[in-house]
Amino acid sequence: MEKKAFLTKEKVSEIVKSYPTPFHIYDEAGIRANARRLKEAFSWNKGYKEFFAVKATPNPYLMKILKEEGIGADCSSLTELMLSEAVGLSEGEIMFSSNETPRGEFTKAKQLGAFINLDDVTHIDFLNEECGVPETVCMRYNPGGIYELENGIMDNPGDAKYGCTAEQMLEGYKKLMSLGVKNFGIHSFLVSNTTAPDYYPTLARTLFELAVRLKNETGAHIAFINLSGGIGIPYRPEDSEVDIMAVGQSVKKVYDEVLVPAGMGDVAIFTELGRYMMGPYGALVVKAIHEKHIYKEYIGVDACAVNLMRPAMYRAYHHITVLGKENEPADHVYDVVGSLCENNDKFAIDRKLPGIDIGDYLYIHDTGAHGYAMGYNYNGKLKSAELLLQEDGSVRLIRRAETPSDYFRTFDFDDLMKPYIK
Repeated sequence: MEKKAFLTKEKVSEIVKSYPTPFHIYDEAGIRANARRLKEAFSWNKGYKEFFAVKATPNPYLMKILKEEGIGADCSSLTELMLSEAVGLSEGEIMFSSNETPRGEFTKAKQLGAFINLDDVTHIDFLNEECGVPETVCMRYNPGGIYELENGIMDNPGDAKYGCTAEQMLEGYKKLMSLGVKNFGIHSFLVSNTTAPDYYPTLARTLFELAVRLKNETGAHIAFINLSGGIGIPYRPEDSEVDIMAVGQSVKKVYDEVLVPAGMGDVAIFTELGRYMMGPYGALVVKAIHEKHIYKEYIGVDACAVNLMRPAMYRAYHHITVLGKENEPADHVYDVVGSLCENNDKFAIDRKLPGIDIGDYLYIHDTGAHGYAMGYNYNGKLKSAELLLQEDGSVRLIRRAETPSDYFRTFDFDDLMKPYIK
């Protein structure tokens, strides 16, 4: 699959007159079209709802776009709940899936009418003591062991800190029913970033069969089953894109086989996709500012792992387009590097690219999820701006770049750094 940038060199040359590189930029038209595809794929389920995983791209302007498309928010912290509140999400539009939850966060979630997803049976008492148990509660399931699909082992849930065993789910449902809970949800997240088409239907069968067991053994009303996230994107040109329409139909087949015969044809299906929703529709645009010729050929750019940590942390691949040289042969081999005092600060290693000149703009693909969000301030580096390429072709600032004043702001209790705080 050829990977195409949604920006041209000419467009970037125009943008940098107002917003210098580096910057993250998002494609509004692509985001909206993808949201509509997802909803169509699950339109067979009357109660279907996507709750965007806020941790992937916590920007209220992007969340507002998704809200306009009928999409809610999956939150895991107080600040993510506050973001959801700020964009106008309310009862039934927020999932709160936290773990080792600090006191006070369940209270905020309950105030907003969020679906509270408990990670452990001991959290039932914690929730009840803090703010009382709402009428609808979800619990997170962990099947343990090794999770396998047709194409092999995908992950190791038994080694993950999240979720409850099946027996704990039964225990938890009974306890919650005694506390007045009337409607229940089941949630599970077992695999991250897979393009395997059988992940969702395989997970669905696991959760649907558990739902039937829980209903039969406790009498609980299962209102929804949350398949969570895990659907990935094609980072490499040779990777296959997930056919979301086929995935939706595969889940429907399992739903009709397992839930409908059990008299549970009214169960709503939820998803919590982050990377799939936003990843391909964001890019990091950087400028080549140095070159170095020692044992390897290096191109130094004006961004670093502060702007995109995934390559440094996971050795993750992000495709790179040299804007204006899309049709030139990739006959040079470079390490594309940033300025951190860390040797893993590399956007690409031994990457075949067209010859790069100082001043060229590099478009780093698929940074729309877990890109800006994972940034940090090591070496005193400052996080870049976020921009939105709107449907009409105009560009809007949706988060300004950090300044030294922002970096020093937490010293504002004392006069030492006052000259640097504006």
